[in-house]
Amino acid sequence: MSMHAHTRGNTFWTAVGALAAVALAAMWVAPLLWALSTALRPEHETVSAVFHWLPQDWTLEAFAKVLAAGNVGRWLFNSALVALLVTLVTMALSLMAAYAFSQLRFRGRGLVFAIAMLAFLVPFEALLVPLFRMMNQLGLINSYAGIVLPQVVAPVVIYVFKQFFDAIPADFREAAVMDGAGPLRILWSVYLPVSGNIVWAMAIVTFIGAWNNFLWPFIIVTSNDMMTIPLGLTQTYDAFGVRYAQLMAAALVGALPVALAYVLFQRRVTQGFLAATGLKG
Repeated sequence: MSMHAHTRGNTFWTAVGALAAVALAAMWVAPLLWALSTALRPEHETVSAVFHWLPQDWTLEAFAKVLAAGNVGRWLFNSALVALLVTLVTMALSLMAAYAFSQLRFRGRGLVFAIAMLAFLVPFEALLVPLFRMMNQLGLINSYAGIVLPQVVAPVVIYVFKQFFDAIPADFREAAVMDGAGPLRILWSVYLPVSGNIVWAMAIVTFIGAWNNFLWPFIIVTSNDMMTIPLGLTQTYDAFGVRYAQLMAAALVGALPVALAYVLFQRRVTQGFLAATGLKG
């Protein structure tokens, strides 16, 4: 094969890849743009028989009504607090567990790690009834603790951290031990500084997962004041009736914080996953 033919072949597949990426991006962005377009219309346009991609009369009325009605502000606060607490506790527990499994030697370590990893095979839905009964016996129904605690055990995060710690040279830990540092000091002063990107990546993924979690808050929360934004949005239908502009506005309000979080920390997330896979960013 000639050099020109090889170059043409590379150019062709590059163009195909670019077109596929554009098509996938359009499929992802189109629903968001349609939701935004719907939210910026007056209600009578959303049920009009005449189709228009863009609003004929632009208005922020739907957003104003959503923010003024119900407890949207309270739901946003609850989601932010719950997601932050879940992220902080999950990161702390997962880092300590991963360090223990990776660097410490204790009896039954392999068995305990295997049991922890078996959680991959148990869907969260199978634990709903025993978790609810446990939270009820502890008096944690309709409480932040009741929403947060069942979400802080994350085997996948423990596994990712352990694999990353396994790749760190043992000389780092041995030098710290010779200086008299204990396990927590070694984790904090030696392992965390070289694990920043992967910790950030797991933290952002955990935060977004906790923010978007609907099922567990739906089970554990019965008070309107304790609802998170995904659960609270289900109440807007009853409150507004079939008002599509307000429903789309409410959905966008709920999605905006996590979208901003991902945009702000996108580079750290990418670098973290590259570090986890052993690639250079």
